[in-house]
Order: sequence, then C-alpha cells, then structure tokens
Amino acid sequence: MATIDPYATLAAAIAIAGGLIGTGLAQQGIGAAGMGIISEKPEKFGQVLFFFVIPETLWIIGFVLGLILLLGIL
Repeated sequence: MATIDPYATLAAAIAIAGGLIGTGLAQQGIGAAGMGIISEKPEKFGQVLFFFVIPETLWIIGFVLGLILLLGIL
C-alpha cells in the first residue's frame, strides 16, 4: 500500500481551492457588469456569456494541478 504524503495532499487542496476562489471572485465582477450590459443591450448576450465563461479555466487549471500533485507526477 502506498503512503500518503500529507504535504502533497495539502498542496493539492490549496491549488484546487485557490482555483475555485479565483473563479468566484472573477465571475462576481463580470456577472454584475454583464447583467448591466444585457439590460441595456440584450443583443450582447453572447459576448457577455463568453466573457463570463473565461474564468472557468482557473478552476480547471487548479483541479489539474491538484491531480498532478496527488498522483505524484511532478
């Protein structure tokens, strides 16, 4: 049975949590501004949605980094 490295587990948790918190903070401002834009110009919905989805890459990167740390690839 493989031993579990507590430091790698903690590092993975910090990486994943950091990505999730960063995504939330970014989408907070983008969502508020986007709702203002959509209320003024409804035809801009697609563009606002695109900008709202861009920060989702932060949690994906944090999740992948967490997996790399947990699996001991690096």
